Amino acid sequence: MQHIEARAGAVLHIDLQAVRDNYRLLRNRLGTAVCGAAVKADAYGLGAERVALALYAEGCRHFFVAHLEEGIALRPHLQQAAQIIVMHGSPVGCEADFLAYQCTPVLNSLPQIRAWQRLAQQEQRALPAIVQIDTGMARMGLSAAEVAQLKQDSSMLDGIAVSHVMSHLACAEDQANPMNRQQLDQFRLLRQLFPGAKGSLANSSGIFLGPDFHFDLARPGAALYGVAPVAGQANPMKAVAYLQGRIIQTREIPANTSVGYGATWRSTRVSRIATVAVGYADGWLRSLSNCGVAHIAGQAAPMVGKVSMDTITLDVTGVAEADLYPGALVDLISATNTVDQIAEKAGTIGYEILTSLGARYQRHYMNDATAAGTWAGQAAGNTNQEEFTPALMGSQGVSA
Repeated sequence: MQHIEARAGAVLHIDLQAVRDNYRLLRNRLGTAVCGAAVKADAYGLGAERVALALYAEGCRHFFVAHLEEGIALRPHLQQAAQIIVMHGSPVGCEADFLAYQCTPVLNSLPQIRAWQRLAQQEQRALPAIVQIDTGMARMGLSAAEVAQLKQDSSMLDGIAVSHVMSHLACAEDQANPMNRQQLDQFRLLRQLFPGAKGSLANSSGIFLGPDFHFDLARPGAALYGVAPVAGQANPMKAVAYLQGRIIQTREIPANTSVGYGATWRSTRVSRIATVAVGYADGWLRSLSNCGVAHIAGQAAPMVGKVSMDTITLDVTGVAEADLYPGALVDLISATNTVDQIAEKAGTIGYEILTSLGARYQRHYMNDATAAGTWAGQAAGNTNQEEFTPALMGSQGVSA
């Protein structure tokens, strides 16, 4: 029976040491501020359990998820010292589940505050929480008027142990954007109404805005996974994800032959076309049709025709025929074709490229230092580690 890797249409390699190195780089930039980690959306598509274990081994103790269900799924894999923070707060009527699964809510509205206070009264003890305030994003968090209500009636927070006040930056990747300073000033102003609570403002890009934005707790996400944190600057983060798709077959086509749905591409010469087992069902965005690129043995191979549900097609006319056998792996995400470069071609951001990566990939976790005999490794189960040293592997930008 063939090994599962040989049966898989594509292989996603995830370098956990690179995640740890990126975390260390970000933590070192923070000085005395604590560095948490956003592991929401399954750690941006790369596997929250394995990524969180690697980050825990590196010293991270604050893990941010979006939904309560994400926190519940992650809790069995982290030791008690790890704090799991749910940024959407509690779904209506589910407040007690936060205690059962040892998660901390971010309270984003007065109804969430009242519901958490009712639970504290039932429990007859103060319950920890983080309060989010809106400083200009108009998405989640208390408005200035709602914060003023809390100031007028401080009993609204009775029974709630507010550990941190947080907000979220809207334009931090653009360091020259005046909104960064406006949000900082608003955060400083509104935070004064929560005496004793620590502050949390910086996301990945916010860390690079400097010490004024660091406060007590940062919560980087995309930069941990190799996405460039500052627009227009060299990427200091190490690449984490490498994707390889498998060739199903190749064929030679004459000039003026269409390829793919809608006949959106036609050959201008006798061409060789390779069909690869990755499509939009795997998160390879349809917007990459006729503009994406892959690499085979270091040679660029343009994507031609529309991205299908299960396949893409490459013009491999310039690739040595010896490298085009059925089952050969082609590089889709690599040091030469980074997540950010792919996102630019697709008209999106690196976040979407990573979080769209599908469930059909065979996943290989490299450099998993938590897997050998530790409590964390036992929780993780099968390590599924493989050697991976393609010629294109390396940093997405400047080595950290």
